[in-house]
Amino acid sequence: MVSVDKPRAVLITGCSTGIGRAAAERLTRGGWTVYASARRVETIKDLADAGARVLPLDVTDDQSMRDAIDTVTDEAGAVSVLVNNAGYGLQGPVEETPMDEVRRQFETNVFGLVRLTQLALPGMRGQRWGRIVNISSMGGRMTLPGGGFYHGTKYALEAISDALRFEVRPFGIAVSLVEPGGVSTAFGDTAVATINATEPSGDEPTDYAAFRAVLAGKITETYAKPKMASSPERIAAVIDKAISSKRPKARYLVGSDAKLLVRARRILGDRGFDTVLRSQFKVPAGAPRD
Repeated sequence: MVSVDKPRAVLITGCSTGIGRAAAERLTRGGWTVYASARRVETIKDLADAGARVLPLDVTDDQSMRDAIDTVTDEAGAVSVLVNNAGYGLQGPVEETPMDEVRRQFETNVFGLVRLTQLALPGMRGQRWGRIVNISSMGGRMTLPGGGFYHGTKYALEAISDALRFEVRPFGIAVSLVEPGGVSTAFGDTAVATINATEPSGDEPTDYAAFRAVLAGKITETYAKPKMASSPERIAAVIDKAISSKRPKARYLVGSDAKLLVRARRILGDRGFDTVLRSQFKVPAGAPRD
């Protein structure tokens, strides 16, 4: 239930599946006025039956973001809580990933999030209260092979959130990062699809063909049998805690896998962690070319 005596209008991005959908359902049940959003509003119409308002919102389209903020402002006075959840994981070798795909990854995971936050902040400042929850990842604290650009967006989000947290505190606004490890969602399927999408066209396999195969296998294995994965509902509970607390934490690291890997990265250092990764991503060495 809502534990803060403050305005209750919550805007959540990326509600078609996974964490965003679970958060919308939980917060609606808890008494918040939830505006659930997605690029294709038909994918979330059932959330309206559960009591949420539904909005079309594309975080790569400035006008779409403006329209969503205006709708919430007209109906509720301001966006009091913003949950920046929309995003996806681009996977593939740094050298071979097309720059259009790199730009789309940052546009979705970083630039759109920043712009939506900019649009929501005036209303929060006006009422001298607000909560911003940015869905990051354990991938904002450590990096796995093949995910250079995805991890880059999460590292960027961590830095931006740290700066923002300091800047908006005088206005009664708190900023929190939620950093899940593996989550039982369709994230893995999307990530594997991007491996294929970023592969260069041509009949001959490239020098990264073996790495791509290993990467796809590891991601598939991880999400097919998520031994330590959290459920979307568990992440939604953490989001609820962050926005309901009078003194929310700056970071919520969620999941035993997240805590284990982040701790291992810190203890092992660069060389030690690289050694562990090589044992997990066993890519055959290519023969030298003439």
